[in-house]
Amino acid sequence: MRQDRIDLDSSVGYVLKEAASALRAAMEDALRPLGMTVTHYSCLELLAQRPGMSNSELARGTFVTRQSMNTLLQQLERDGIVTRPSTPMSGKVLPTTLTEVGRRQREAASAAVRQVEFRMTRDLDDEGRAAAFRLLRGMVAALRDERPTDATG
Repeated sequence: MRQDRIDLDSSVGYVLKEAASALRAAMEDALRPLGMTVTHYSCLELLAQRPGMSNSELARGTFVTRQSMNTLLQQLERDGIVTRPSTPMSGKVLPTTLTEVGRRQREAASAAVRQVEFRMTRDLDDEGRAAAFRLLRGMVAALRDERPTDATG
């Protein structure tokens, strides 16, 4: 094998990208009947677990630009899914929270996404799922030059 190229048949990075692409497509398919995208769902899930996040925090957590998140938040606010104060409480930050409608929407979407994750890991037992999680967390930490955590989700 030549050393100056990546062998796609054995590249961890390539298969990881393939898995990420397949996961996103499956999530989009599961969320489409609910009128959501992966970014929309991810925003609601973050707000359910961490109420009061700012536009910038939500953008980082959903892997989109601040501008894209701001557009999404404006739409979600118009649709009654989130609320934000009309003026910043401090600095320029407008903390965002889910409304009751947003909480119900998140619950339905979370159930759909859980089914996708179960399907993705159906050939793994609990120990295998925990090992996969640790391996992936370790890869992320290595690329960020961080120490891996022992958390298992």
